[in-house]
Amino acid sequence: MPEARFVKTDNTHPDPDRDEQMAEDTAADPVAEDEATQTVPDEQAAADDPGAPAVEDTLAEEGEVPLTAQLEQAELRAEEYLDSLKRERASFQNYRKRVEHERVEQQRMATGNVLMRLLPILDDFHRAMDAIPDEQRNEWFEGVALIQRKLERFMQDEGVTEIDALGQAFDPNFHEAVGVDGDAGAESGTVTQVLQRGYKHGDRVLRPAMVRVAE
Repeated sequence: MPEARFVKTDNTHPDPDRDEQMAEDTAADPVAEDEATQTVPDEQAAADDPGAPAVEDTLAEEGEVPLTAQLEQAELRAEEYLDSLKRERASFQNYRKRVEHERVEQQRMATGNVLMRLLPILDDFHRAMDAIPDEQRNEWFEGVALIQRKLERFMQDEGVTEIDALGQAFDPNFHEAVGVDGDAGAESGTVTQVLQRGYKHGDRVLRPAMVRVAE
């Protein structure tokens, strides 16, 4: 049996024949050559290639929304929020106006109800003053007349005015007919006599005038 021989290779000294053999082997293997020459990353290669798909297209293919589409959606939402805010603001302004109008109307109704309760007192003053004969209208009469004028002035300051009825054409909105005069010598439908004064508070009739009308 021949004796085995081991040859120790010294890597510290380059062998020209061995390096040439390795270069020939690498050239003969195309896979190794491709791996050795591939130094550019796939992303850089895609950027250098004008035919490569864009980043947004790639994101769209992967299910992600492009940035331009996200911006358009955000602008649409902002417009919707702005329109909603404008509608809510207009609705709130209308609500404030309606509440203020209702408050004023309620105040006027309450004031009118109080003034209406004063009308019988004013009627009593008028009847009492009209019943006193002229020869008995002394200082006492003038004192009562002064109180009457104060009450009438107070009613006027609160916006109460007397309804003009005598000699006017009958108006069912302001007059209440309780009788007809056939020989009054006035045009038909004319108020010939006022039995009870009528009053209004602003444009609201507190009490219509009680009248008689020419036939």
